[in-house]
Amino acid sequence: MNAATRALYSAIGLTMLGAGAAQAAPPATTGTAANAIRDASAAFVASYNAGDGAAVVAHFEADAVVMPPGAPPVQGQAAIREFVAKGIAGAHASGITLALAATNDIGVAGDLAWHAGPYSIVNKAGAVIDTGKYLETWHKLAGRWRIVRRIWNSNMPAAPAPAAPR
Repeated sequence: MNAATRALYSAIGLTMLGAGAAQAAPPATTGTAANAIRDASAAFVASYNAGDGAAVVAHFEADAVVMPPGAPPVQGQAAIREFVAKGIAGAHASGITLALAATNDIGVAGDLAWHAGPYSIVNKAGAVIDTGKYLETWHKLAGRWRIVRRIWNSNMPAAPAPAAPR
């Protein structure tokens, strides 16, 4: 999907959100598409925790964008592959795993969908060391749902800014 088409889909999606109150039928939140996206998200997390970067990257469209907290966006599968590899290496070195909550929301309208919910980061001892939320935009292409945008952030307060030097 080229950038112009993606921009059109984004504009349509925003229009649909803005017209939600007047919309006769809200986007589907259950059904085959929603279940496929939930299953794909579960596979994404399982692959990440198992250290399988190639399987993680396979969930993204070629021109997808990942928007990590406190960092510039990462665009395209090659850049996402590198980003994921570093993330997996750091997670394994630290002994942490990612978990998505069982409660999450999905909206599906045609070949576009969004998926949002809480996540947690768990350390080796099984203690939750961080919680947050994520939002993904999915696109169905050639019969398969793939991520086109992904963003997340922690529920923890931001670290205070360092004191100015005297």
